Amino acid sequence: MTVGLVVVSHSRPLAEAAVDLAQEMLHGKQIPIEVAAGLDERTFGTDAVAIVDAITAADHGDGAVVLMDLGSAVLSAELALELLDDEVRERVVLCPAPLVEGLVVAAVAAGGGAPAAEVAAEASGALAGKLAQLGGDVEQAATDTAVEGLSAKFVVVNPHGLHARPAARLVQEVRGRDAEVRIRNPRTGSAWIDAASLSKIATLGVRSGDEVDVQVSGPQAADVLEHILALAARHFDETPSTSTPPEPLAKGRPIGAGPGLGIGPAWSVRAGTVEVPGHRGEDPAAEWRSLTAAVDDVRTAIADVRAHTARAVGEAEASIFDAHALLLDDDALLGAAKNRIEKGHNAAAAWAAAVSEVADQFAAVDDAYLQARADDVRAVGDQVLRTLLGHVAPTAAATGVLVAADLSPAEAAELDPTQVAAVLLAFGSATAHNVILLRAKGIPVIVGAGRAVLAIADGTTVAVDGTRGEYLVDPPDDVRREFEARVAAAAQQHREAVTRTREPAITRDGVTVKVGANIGSVDDARAAASQGADFAGLVRTEFLFLGREQAPDVDEQLAVYRKIAESLEGRRITLRTLDVGGDKPLAFLPTPAEPNPYLGVRGIRLALAHSQLLSDQLLAMARLSRHTPVSIMFPMVSTVDELLAARRVLDDALRRVGPQAADLQVGMMVEVPAAALKAAAFAPHVDFFSIGTNDLTQYTMAADRNNDAVASLGDAFDPAVLHLVRSTCQGAAGRASVSVCGEFAADNRAAALLLGLGVDALSVTPPAIPATKDAVRAVDSGEARQLAAAALSAADAAAVRSQFG
Repeated sequence: MTVGLVVVSHSRPLAEAAVDLAQEMLHGKQIPIEVAAGLDERTFGTDAVAIVDAITAADHGDGAVVLMDLGSAVLSAELALELLDDEVRERVVLCPAPLVEGLVVAAVAAGGGAPAAEVAAEASGALAGKLAQLGGDVEQAATDTAVEGLSAKFVVVNPHGLHARPAARLVQEVRGRDAEVRIRNPRTGSAWIDAASLSKIATLGVRSGDEVDVQVSGPQAADVLEHILALAARHFDETPSTSTPPEPLAKGRPIGAGPGLGIGPAWSVRAGTVEVPGHRGEDPAAEWRSLTAAVDDVRTAIADVRAHTARAVGEAEASIFDAHALLLDDDALLGAAKNRIEKGHNAAAAWAAAVSEVADQFAAVDDAYLQARADDVRAVGDQVLRTLLGHVAPTAAATGVLVAADLSPAEAAELDPTQVAAVLLAFGSATAHNVILLRAKGIPVIVGAGRAVLAIADGTTVAVDGTRGEYLVDPPDDVRREFEARVAAAAQQHREAVTRTREPAITRDGVTVKVGANIGSVDDARAAASQGADFAGLVRTEFLFLGREQAPDVDEQLAVYRKIAESLEGRRITLRTLDVGGDKPLAFLPTPAEPNPYLGVRGIRLALAHSQLLSDQLLAMARLSRHTPVSIMFPMVSTVDELLAARRVLDDALRRVGPQAADLQVGMMVEVPAAALKAAAFAPHVDFFSIGTNDLTQYTMAADRNNDAVASLGDAFDPAVLHLVRSTCQGAAGRASVSVCGEFAADNRAAALLLGLGVDALSVTPPAIPATKDAVRAVDSGEARQLAAAALSAADAAAVRSQFG
């Protein structure tokens, strides 16, 4: 009698390694062991059909025992069981044992001739030896999958070790589960600490390459340990990067990255010290209530900024706020403050002391990167302290021109456009996410101004022209007055543009150009309608999917899409299918870490790999199209085969919905050079192209807009990018319309250039609609074509900009 074994895992390498280990215990004896793991060699996932095939191969008539790792592996195995013939199903046992230990024991038992039920029972007791060694409950381990006292190790390969983001992912994985997780760093000889505490994790000083010990106990111990090890194998969902970034480039002249004019005193957001009261607290309960109320207010503020950042610049950048929010729930921080309050300290003094203690722990770690995280702790602590004492944050109170080396998206998100006249950055990129956010706020921006601007003294008058990329430091009185007059005239022009924003944008020679809105929520749709958007040129549907434990169903998607349509009052809406993967992972759809996620499984590639996800989304869109004009747009398309495969899924959805009552159009994003150069091949299969100049620029210039070392190279005015825009328009050749939905469309100088290249429509952030429509009204088509021709023959982006005077 020889019982077969089946290993079901999300990871094929993991399953194969476990099988190799188990076979070592058989000393040459052969038993049938089959693997049904991963969707391919690199992609995590499980497949019920593959499990059926593995069971069939493993069962030679004596039955089979199936071992699974976690989550959907169990669901897939249960589905596979239902797909089997009754006769085979009766011989199959699904075993709840831990995968590695269980497989080793099961292999030995099966090799000894045990029947399937006994093999499964032996496997279920696989942790008995380990539990005995650690003092655990052996009897429970043999009979109950909710084992206690599990331990393991994982190696941290993230460039900066367990810094804020990966540590936050670990904390998120641990919290809310019925298990206690403790970790330590053997290299530093640290004590065991609670893995649910972000600040305590920081004190471990875990560097890249450190091996971390982990112990898990509680009813969900096995499941939680599997999740932690899988998370570590995915590098805590952080994209690998170099540990020491090179010096940023700042070559050539400064770049006007955010149109507009601003003048005011220079400032660098140096927060003044908050005066902490020293009096004793009168009522500990009242002091604690005051502190928790302030923490709640800051938590809400962080959540609002995070949501706005996710919509405006992307989920990856918004994730920085997760670490900030977790600090506000950290027991080490709150507990220390509460202890001080109970000893008689007032809330502000107790909180300030607790923050200082935790920040000092960060600063004491022997790692420069982690030492810098002390500033994050102090920033969050300062935000709570100011809220508690009713103080205005320095960024909210200051007015003038912010001068900095660069800004993170978090810092950009906090700036108030009614207070900040302009931003002058020594480095940075015109297409970086922080600059996109500043443009969305309407703040004039210059990037790549060079290190010399960092020497500008606070209070010095600085004039910034974010359209031309020019700035003046301490200008003479007559120049200052002239610039202030230009600022006033620009403000008046904007007010006038707002008054006519609901009117169509018609060029001087009578060509009507539709100006749409890029939106990422129902609120954005309302704002677009109020700003006079002619249509929604881009609806980022991923806002429905990010940060969730499971995908929204068809009905939920339809309800949200319908609200967006209603907010736009019957205007056409362009729904982009899910644009995630690679650098934008989904919590409910784990994917393996990729060396270069920008060149990995993202956009349409991921959607086609998970066809049910795409099918549900297209079904919701098809149902909506029966009631309102809808355009469906596929992202990151590189080949005609990808487009045709996506269209087949759409055709199936349309058949399920039935006859269409409204106008439905189908199109694709042009974000990679291959799509632009092959536009003629795509054109017969689409109604429209939408050019995403942000991604198209970074792919064309091979310059990551988030990498300061090369970000300044990513300039949409570069003639190479403009040639690809022109190639798209030529390929469309009247068979398909062409719009631009990237940030380039919101640059007032770009309107004439894009129209001259052959673009039919523009789509921008809602606040940019009035100015964009006015920019179109100033265009003459003939002059625009001459401008475009000259730009295409220019040497570089600076030469193109020089044509605008």
